[in-house]
Amino acid sequence: MKLLFSHITNNTNAKSASLEIYKAGLLDEYYTTIAVFPNSYWDYLSKIKGLSEIGRRRFDPVLEPYVKTSPFSEICRQIATKAGISSLINQDSGIFHIDEVSRRLDQKVARNLVKAQKRNVGGVYSFEDFAVQSFRRAKTLGIKNFYDLPIGYWRESHRLLTIEQEKWPEWASTLTGFNDSEKKLKQKDEELQLADAIFVASSFTAKTLKSYPGQLAPIHIIPYGFPTVTKKKKNYTQPSKTRRLKLLFVGGLTQRKGIANLFAAVETLEKHVELTIVGYKASENCKPLNEGLAKHNWIPTLSNDKVLELMRESDVLIFPSLFEGFGLVITEAMSQGTPVITTDRTAGPDIMTHNKDGWLVEAGSTEALKEQIENLLIDSKILSETSKEAIYTAENWTWEDYGQRLTETINKSF
Repeated sequence: MKLLFSHITNNTNAKSASLEIYKAGLLDEYYTTIAVFPNSYWDYLSKIKGLSEIGRRRFDPVLEPYVKTSPFSEICRQIATKAGISSLINQDSGIFHIDEVSRRLDQKVARNLVKAQKRNVGGVYSFEDFAVQSFRRAKTLGIKNFYDLPIGYWRESHRLLTIEQEKWPEWASTLTGFNDSEKKLKQKDEELQLADAIFVASSFTAKTLKSYPGQLAPIHIIPYGFPTVTKKKKNYTQPSKTRRLKLLFVGGLTQRKGIANLFAAVETLEKHVELTIVGYKASENCKPLNEGLAKHNWIPTLSNDKVLELMRESDVLIFPSLFEGFGLVITEAMSQGTPVITTDRTAGPDIMTHNKDGWLVEAGSTEALKEQIENLLIDSKILSETSKEAIYTAENWTWEDYGQRLTETINKSF
């Protein structure tokens, strides 16, 4: 049995999953929008100044015979976004909104299922918001539906983030997770209902699915892998009057990521810590966000290699997210020997051990976050040992390990 695989952008987890599915001999075709291969048209375009973002759609060359692209709608979406043509990309009626681009790609997969079945295709592997049409068609043909849910279930998201709206009303404009239409939310539920197997990357994501109003297929928790571990040795020096503890935050600047808690936690520690923040604003109209960014070192965007470099230069990554399917910045930091403070609503509990290779705090607790930072100021020598343990953890769960576990589970689910 083989699989049709689809993803609109080929992000890190889709890239790794598809490559391992190919290695296991399970891949029949991979449907996406834009695919960059060496010496291709898109490869040449990605080298032009101003078009380098295309390079993020780069695929492993071994997948070239399997990849089927539908670039037109995605190109129009990107152009409309850069040109600020909101009428083309607004959520309600924009013909190039990401939901419309996803719908067209999903429709293409659905149309090709009958032919694919004749080639011994017995499954469709797709992701949240990309799958409803192909899953419906697959059900009528007796083809298995494999569903990847990269972030927690929307009903639980609404419940937990409503609490944040009430707790931090001045940050409400950054909580954009309530913008999905009723139609889209129903589609999310239908995708889950049609799935024959559900894959999540953290125990927290699996826990959020308890809010689903019905029976679900088996849920498989397979944490994402760690990036390649750095070969550069990390040397820690003791914080002093002239050297503050270097804290780093990387992520969207929204209260879903706990940024308000972070600002509050370091407010009285500013003489002892140096906070650098990397990420886009979720809203231009959030006064406390703008005030907080003005106090600290804010970098709106960095390339991935520059983020990794900054992680190596920092003492600790702080990722106080309140609702996270995984949190790839956690594994990225640990792979660079930078320990992480994160919460129990990320993949932290699945991939790290508290007080050994990182630290776990209660989500939404400013006091717990502040206390953990203070502990490091009191005994910063622990950072060096924790850094070594973080590297060891990263070495022992790679993206290849993730892919092998995934393909083993898929094979058992056929």
